[in-house]
Parts: sequence; structure tokens; C-alpha cells
Amino acid sequence: MCILTRMKVLVSIILVVVSAIYGVYTADWFQKKYLYPFPYSEIVYQHALEKELDPFLVAGVIRTESKFNTQARSPKGALGLMQMMPETAKWVAEQMDDYDFDISQLENPEVNIRMGTWYLSSLKKEFKGNEVLILAAYNGGRGNVKQWMGRYDWTISFDDVEKIPFPETRAYVDRVLYSKKRYQELYGR
Repeated sequence: MCILTRMKVLVSIILVVVSAIYGVYTADWFQKKYLYPFPYSEIVYQHALEKELDPFLVAGVIRTESKFNTQARSPKGALGLMQMMPETAKWVAEQMDDYDFDISQLENPEVNIRMGTWYLSSLKKEFKGNEVLILAAYNGGRGNVKQWMGRYDWTISFDDVEKIPFPETRAYVDRVLYSKKRYQELYGR
């Protein structure tokens, strides 16, 4: 067999293998199992729908924040699935009249999702349903978003993620919105 024929065979084999890998990687079952799993979906649906939130947005937040790891802890101290900061969680508990709340409960998926969706819902009301502003506030703080709105003359219809001044928040909003889209495509049928 000449070298040219061997090269053609090798290239053909490589193309078949790459095509097979791509086919598996993009298959819905693979995406659901490895890239966009949806554990705790019943809890997410329950609390999201009670609070008039899109469950796929909540799933996108959880995936981006913790990859559905109940034990997740950020370097800044955020805890659980929705990465609630302890101070924010205490404030949310007060707003919800949950006087028995303890920070350790944030590792419980039910508690974390209930509180995280309550907080997202409060941001939704404040920012009139604008998902870009809601997510920017969830990540970068509602006070920062209000300052940006004033400083940069953003209206409530602001949607240019690229203009968010904090690179981390800009990337966060992009990731959550992309994840929301994938969850809708994979689980919304």
C-alpha cells in the first residue's frame, strides 16, 4: 500500500471518529446526562412557578452558580445550589418570616431553591422582568445595577449584555442566558 493510500485511509478513519464523537457530544441524551443535567427539577419547577419565574432561568442560574452541587461554596462565602450569600439569605429569611432559618440550611436543596427563587422574584419585580438586569443584580448586586442604570442612562428595557461594566457579571449573565436556552431546548418539549 502506498503512502498516499495510507494517508487517505487514516484521514477517513479520523473523520469517521470525529463525526461519531461530535454526534455523541451533541446528542440530547449526552447533553442532558453530562452537560445540562436537571437534578432537583421538581423543586425548581415548584418554587419557580409559585414565584412566577421561568424554571429554565432558575436551572440556568443553578448550573452557572454551582453546577447543581449542594455543597458548593464560593471564595466569597456564597453557599449551596443558588450560591446565596449568608447576609442575603438572612435578609430573605426575614422577608419570608422564616425566623427558624440557619445558614447551614443553605445546603438543603429545598431551602436553597426556595430562598434563591424568592430573591430572584424580588429582583424580577424591581427590574420589571428584565432578565439581563435581574441576572446582573443577582451576580453583581442590585445596588450596582441601579448605579449603572443611572450612570449609563440604561432604561428598564436594557438588553446589551456587552455594556455591563463588570467583566465577571457580564460573563455570568451570558452563561446563565445560554444555559436557560439549552434547558428550554432540552427539557421544554
